[in-house]
Amino acid sequence: MIERIWSGRSPLWRLLWPLSLLYGAVSTLIRLSYQRGWRQSWRAPVPVIVVGNLTAGGNGKTPVAIWLVRELQRRGLKPGVVSRGYGGKAASYPLLVNADTPPQQAGDEPVLIAQRSGVPVAVAPKRRAAVEALLARQQVDVIVTDDGLQHYALQRDREIVVVDGVRRFGNGWWLPAGPMRERASRLAQVDAVIVNGGRAEPGEIAMTLLPGDAVNLLTQRSVPLSALHNVVAMAGIGHPPRFFQTLRDGDVTPVAEIAFADHYAYRKDELNGLLAAGQSLLMTEKDAVKCRGFAQPDWWYLPVEAELRGSAVAPLLDDIERLVRYNRAEHLN
Repeated sequence: MIERIWSGRSPLWRLLWPLSLLYGAVSTLIRLSYQRGWRQSWRAPVPVIVVGNLTAGGNGKTPVAIWLVRELQRRGLKPGVVSRGYGGKAASYPLLVNADTPPQQAGDEPVLIAQRSGVPVAVAPKRRAAVEALLARQQVDVIVTDDGLQHYALQRDREIVVVDGVRRFGNGWWLPAGPMRERASRLAQVDAVIVNGGRAEPGEIAMTLLPGDAVNLLTQRSVPLSALHNVVAMAGIGHPPRFFQTLRDGDVTPVAEIAFADHYAYRKDELNGLLAAGQSLLMTEKDAVKCRGFAQPDWWYLPVEAELRGSAVAPLLDDIERLVRYNRAEHLN
């Protein structure tokens, strides 16, 4: 239903329109309060690169964040990642995250980033606290924030926005009548727009999520996706239909497709109840982060990699590298 409302296919968005005006007024006022200096923002001593989005729900920003930190590592830089840690609740913040941190504490996306990239990760509702924790304990010369485009309390040096190339901006309205956290005109002020799927417009960077082999949660054995049969597919991400379409594109037709809420807290008995005899459970890697502790032999996940294409990719990375190396040199003098 929410997809129909946000896309404009359902007239119910008009009922939510007054709330959208209120959301837009509040979010605009917050942004202006930092721009005009009515509220104080904080600048980190190292460059900060924001990877965020303008819309709610599953655009692919976490795969982009992982891609970015790997590319920066290849250039000899030392990135760290900060995140709000949605879906997690730690006893105290900031929380330093590693591959073994329970997602119940840190959230699923920060743990996934730590597992896939190996870079230092910290979470805190106030990103400044997460940045300071990383800088105090790790050798980090650039910060990548997973989400946080609207967290104006933290100053940023570059902004990268990830857009769903199929859904784009729906009906264009602010939440809750539409999917927008900020209006599409904000794109004119960011440093790069990465379009996940669909068709990239002039000036945008095209991106595809490439699936790898399916991986068993218990044994870590990998097999070609097409080798799995009698699959029940599940996804607790911002936009589950994208995952299900990826499976069909890989010649896997699930016997059932089950969507959960983003950051959903799974239970072993609940997931076991999804399967009949002889069936396998196939989930996203983000879901697997939360299910490894009680995984069963017939549970699998599908990792994906962000592939960015186009002439604007190298200049984006070159620009960030120059920024980081210049900052390094300034602090040495």
